[in-house]
Amino acid sequence: MRRFSVWIGLGCLIPLLALAATPRANRLADHPSPYLSMHGQDPVHWQTWGPAAWDAARRENKLLFVSSGYYACHWCHVMQRESYRNPEIARLLNENFIPVKVDRELQPALDARLIAFVERLQGQAGWPLNVFITPEGYPLVGTVYLPPDRFGELLRELARQWQESGEEMAALARAAGQSMAPGPLALPAAPPPDLGKRYAHGLRKQTWELADEMAGGFGEQSKFPSVPQLRVLLAEQVRAPDERLRHFLQLTLERMASQGLRDHLGGGFFRYTVDPLWQIPHFEKMLYDNAQLASLYLQAATVLDTPAHVTVARETLDFVLRELAVDGGGYAASLSAIDAAGVEGGYYLWRPEELARLLTPDELAVVRRHWGLEGAPELEAGFHLRVVSPLAEVARELKMPLATARQRLASARRKLLAARAQRNLPRDDKVITAWNGLLLSALARASRLPDSQAYREAGQRLHDFLLARLWQDGRLVRARAGGRIVGEAGIEDYAYAVDGLRDWYATTGAEDAGKRIRPLLERAWTDFYGPDGWRLSRESWLKFGAGEPVLSDDVMPSPSARLLAVTLSLEKGGERAALARRLLAAGQDIVEEAPFWYATHIDTVRRFLP
Repeated sequence: MRRFSVWIGLGCLIPLLALAATPRANRLADHPSPYLSMHGQDPVHWQTWGPAAWDAARRENKLLFVSSGYYACHWCHVMQRESYRNPEIARLLNENFIPVKVDRELQPALDARLIAFVERLQGQAGWPLNVFITPEGYPLVGTVYLPPDRFGELLRELARQWQESGEEMAALARAAGQSMAPGPLALPAAPPPDLGKRYAHGLRKQTWELADEMAGGFGEQSKFPSVPQLRVLLAEQVRAPDERLRHFLQLTLERMASQGLRDHLGGGFFRYTVDPLWQIPHFEKMLYDNAQLASLYLQAATVLDTPAHVTVARETLDFVLRELAVDGGGYAASLSAIDAAGVEGGYYLWRPEELARLLTPDELAVVRRHWGLEGAPELEAGFHLRVVSPLAEVARELKMPLATARQRLASARRKLLAARAQRNLPRDDKVITAWNGLLLSALARASRLPDSQAYREAGQRLHDFLLARLWQDGRLVRARAGGRIVGEAGIEDYAYAVDGLRDWYATTGAEDAGKRIRPLLERAWTDFYGPDGWRLSRESWLKFGAGEPVLSDDVMPSPSARLLAVTLSLEKGGERAALARRLLAAGQDIVEEAPFWYATHIDTVRRFLP
């Protein structure tokens, strides 16, 4: 949840009188996306993003209300319960706006542009993300979660002002949007000397400005894994070893693995913690996080010589294979933060009386000390498990052999897992191409481990699924859900699928993977690179933002950097390789202003420019 934001440059919110509204109904009940279908019983007349919604907005001269979220999002569920099922708010939306619901996991390019709009105004954004857009396609006002009284007030005020001053509002939104449109991309004739070293210096400098050297990770409030940055910092540690950086990386990886970000029963990581000490997470589990974190811990085990990180990676992949696998070889998008009873984290939390009933006194003595289950639970629904005392310390305190403590902890875990299996946790079964590409890369790396047959078999099934089910008529699709293709693939789908297939081919020599890499790469260049730079999607009705000289890291790595890396690993000469090298030197002012957010691009520069 982030704060409310408005396009302040519009001043007083300022349309032609609306034409008579065409009767509409909620169109989401049968949608294959679990996030969209869960809104199918709302009294709001939700439409899907597409030409029909735009035609209605233009015909009736109404603002589109575009609400973007995802199935595992806690505050999305809260806003649905409080506002979208509220009859009065539904009436305001239905009468005055064209309400459009977007699954951000199916429309990542649209969501990214809306996020950029809100962030440009307020410096931060989040989900649920709600943006009012003019019939021409220019964003006007943006909000995130609002309580129902404030949300209703906003709807009334916007409807009134659009009725009174819509032409002026539309003109101001148009002018503001056009002023931010990029011009043609200017590429340097040749990369400047030592660009990579200059970038790396800036990256390290900003890393130390953001790093929490006491608790690990970055920032002073919520803590996210920041996998793209950590992977690049591990690569930098190989290039230029530094004891301070080594200590910070080890601290961060240890804290993420031992504290509340990780599920200590079933394996896998949650999306982020709400506090700076990694204690209490928002409880959604995302495929993209766990695929990347498995790769990260395997990389760290090699760079930092820490075999314990291999165990973390294995347990993360075991969770994915056990709990996210769908029929046919693909993997589901996420597990919800909210259990079947509507309790955030309820699936993972334990009341003291449950622990006492399920475990023997000897087992309870070990887990209380190891997981810090003494005193009152920190959350209303119960204890969240995290390592408070190392097991060796617990064994000494209880005056027992370490082997006995391990046996009792293992027995307690089995019992708690069996009890947790009786609970119900909703799953979003969408199989998203980009995220499955990230997982294929992780399985390729894991397939090189000893005793890795399960990972190799899972990787082969995923490889076959990607080529047979996510590739249609010469193009990738965004996802499959409910047996149907949903969404058009964007640049991240191509980038991570190409990366995954390349990694799988390098590990296994699979001919099918090798044959598909170049056609996918060519399609990506054709669809997502143009005179204004890199685009997130082939087309958009939204008239805000366009091409970028370089794409930043987000929770996943820069897709443009990934595509450039694969291009230069395959093309040693020729026009495409020359263009790729020039693109690595593009956008230098952007990269040097915020190098931490362009870590993957910087790493690619370090790898491929002299």
